[in-house]
Amino acid sequence: MPKPARSGQRYLPGLDGLRALAVLAVIAYHEQLGWALGGLLGVGVFFTLSGYLITSLLLSQWSAGGRLQLKDFWLSRGRRLLPALFVMLAVVTAWVTLLDRARLAGLRTAVAGAVTYTSNWYLISSRQSYFARFAPPAPLDHLWSLAVEEQFYLIWPALLLLGLLCVRKRRPGAVTWLALPTLALAAASAVLMLRLYQPGLDPTRVYEGTDTRAFGLLVGAALAMACAGRAGRRLREQPRRLTRLLADGAGVAGLAVIGLMIWRVGQYSPFAYRGGMVALSAASAAVVAAAACPGSRVGLALGWAPLRWIGARSYGIYLWHYPIIVLTTPANTGEDLPRAAAQVAASVLLAALSWRFIEEPVRHGALGRLRTRVRPADWRLRPAEAGSTARRGRAAGPGGTVRLRSMAGLGRIAAVAGGAAVLVVAAAGLVSPGPAPGGNSPYLAAGSALPLTSKSVITNSAAGQSPRGQAAGRPGAARPGAARPAAKTGPQFAAVTPSASPGTPGGPPLRTSCRAVAHIGDSTSDGLVSAAYLPNPADRIPARYEDVGVQSVRTDIQGARSVVEVLPGEVNGYDAARALVREGFQGCWVIALGTDDTADVAAGSLVSLMTRIQRMMSAAHGEPVMWVNVKSLLVSGPYAESSMLRWNRALVQACARYPNMRIYDWASVVKARWFISDGIHYTSAGYAARAKMIADALARAFPQSGNSSGCVVG
Repeated sequence: MPKPARSGQRYLPGLDGLRALAVLAVIAYHEQLGWALGGLLGVGVFFTLSGYLITSLLLSQWSAGGRLQLKDFWLSRGRRLLPALFVMLAVVTAWVTLLDRARLAGLRTAVAGAVTYTSNWYLISSRQSYFARFAPPAPLDHLWSLAVEEQFYLIWPALLLLGLLCVRKRRPGAVTWLALPTLALAAASAVLMLRLYQPGLDPTRVYEGTDTRAFGLLVGAALAMACAGRAGRRLREQPRRLTRLLADGAGVAGLAVIGLMIWRVGQYSPFAYRGGMVALSAASAAVVAAAACPGSRVGLALGWAPLRWIGARSYGIYLWHYPIIVLTTPANTGEDLPRAAAQVAASVLLAALSWRFIEEPVRHGALGRLRTRVRPADWRLRPAEAGSTARRGRAAGPGGTVRLRSMAGLGRIAAVAGGAAVLVVAAAGLVSPGPAPGGNSPYLAAGSALPLTSKSVITNSAAGQSPRGQAAGRPGAARPGAARPAAKTGPQFAAVTPSASPGTPGGPPLRTSCRAVAHIGDSTSDGLVSAAYLPNPADRIPARYEDVGVQSVRTDIQGARSVVEVLPGEVNGYDAARALVREGFQGCWVIALGTDDTADVAAGSLVSLMTRIQRMMSAAHGEPVMWVNVKSLLVSGPYAESSMLRWNRALVQACARYPNMRIYDWASVVKARWFISDGIHYTSAGYAARAKMIADALARAFPQSGNSSGCVVG
């Protein structure tokens, strides 16, 4: 909380220190530092602090003049927040346009959400995950929290005014009682979070929703109301020693709770959504109350000059840190302290420049002074005057004189900030320039990975549906126990790759006995059927299946799909398979699921990996099934490679139980260069290879000859 721009407002340096701790926790979380598992909870501290400060400001207006100056309040919020935001958006847009064009398509809507302060609802409505995104991290995703605060700033003053009018004719301390209905609203918000939260499903909706996060702001507002009465005035003016001791005790306890939660409570922890964030808000309120108590040791400690300096610039640090981290971090890397230090230094430097040249001047009326001094006539210079005017550093006009160097100084702000960003990270060796315009990009020509909710349901029938095969010739039906490993040794990891086998040089082409194929996949299959990824239809997987003898191809592909869990309006893998059976599908199945299933289990789902595999196998009703196993380059989080390996092991265990099941070991053949920067999806070259290799694997798993060897096909 910077020092107030107007006289009569009290400055509490301890609150700046608390703000500094909150923003440092958020940065540690985004830098993937292991000790800050719950660093994202720093945003909750911001919410409670903002609710307290904004309500205190409004109540001081009411106390001074008996009314709320809403127009003045909203204009002051705009002056405080918008200029720095606009400069950051301009610099990030320029960066992406010049150095990382793969992000450009998604950036347009993100900028629109940022400018209108609707980023949180945009992310929620488009079903994008703040935590486990299957796309390169977006540099503006952190602006969801500013959207929540700005929506609160828009609605809360009107509600507060209504409450103040209701107690206007009562005794002066009646404002304090408004804390009760405010806490009731906070409780309603917390209950909504509890009801909407579902363990195992992505928590973005409850984490970013204004309705489900309002309790943090409302707890701070209730604290401001509790301090607004007569007792609150005595507390601020002449607190007794016992009062200071109690405040310090509560403040220390609150800091301990905040620190413990940042250390141990991660984004997927059910406790966070089942009361943990409410506890965080209460702890934050205790620290705020202690910091606001004159003479408290907590306030003195939090008012330490370095913390105060960071806290005053925390808004700029928050704005800049995430774009810098996203745009300068190599794909899929874990904790890297030297790189993190350079990124934090760049963030602080840009925030300091923003504070010095944008935020402070605008807060103290620079725009108003410039508007009154600059008139249209001042810009109408005669050509003969231009040279001498520039040399003198002023422009003459009938309305007076204006120093051009002042206007040039404001005009250089964006250039200074943008140049500093590029120079700082370039000096640190962090920038990896993207492809030049017109060059080959490792991403889509039109943008990054397809969205989580993209769906492709394509039917490609070259010769119609084939009837259910005869028992002797149907893949997987002949000799069900042949070439199966003994129970003690587990399934064999063998591929049919002799020197003269089908598909090898000099051998016959690969052909499968499957005449109809149903491919059920998640977002890792999106590019297999996408013209954006694979412009040539011959490279897409329906054509590749036809290349190995399949006559009818059905694809049902949906982002964020798992076997069990389901997003609103979507269909899980099990129900998708059952729907195809009800439509009369008979033939072979290719199941490219598991990536989201492993993440759901890691996030707390009670449905085991084996149960998920068994459900899909039951939907196939004994028909041949080939699973495509999974691979990730991530080193942490629910989508980490360690989770993928657990899924792959579960597939191998299940394969020993089902004679009609095969596994294509995609994880052993996929190349790191085929992945885009999210570590899960693939480039166009990767999807082209994936389409061909899956089709070839189907021919080896269920060959035309009817002979296959082992569970796992390489």
